[in-house]
Amino acid sequence: MITFIDTNECKRENLGGGRGDAAEVVSGALCGAEEIKAHLRWLGEGDAFEAAPIPDAHQLIYVMEGEGVVSLEGKDYDVGPGAGLYLGPGEGASLQGTGALKAFHLIGQPK
Repeated sequence: MITFIDTNECKRENLGGGRGDAAEVVSGALCGAEEIKAHLRWLGEGDAFEAAPIPDAHQLIYVMEGEGVVSLEGKDYDVGPGAGLYLGPGEGASLQGTGALKAFHLIGQPK
């Protein structure tokens, strides 16, 4: 079954504490997805998003708009539109905005 999700209609929340804004765009509640979750993330200059290590999950972060810096295993990498980052089980990273940035974060947790 195909489910259309209008991401403009998804509730966007300010997370506070320099973590930017987020909107859940894929979940069990929104479309019946059982093994994946996805969020849109908006970061301003200096805001940061932490993709915490999850032991049994795969994560993908994709920069849609703007510029930022990804910190991965103690190294920083400049990123812009089209940059993607795959995190395997137990791996984590952070993404910091160097200006306005929009990213897609997908988490897959097979049963």
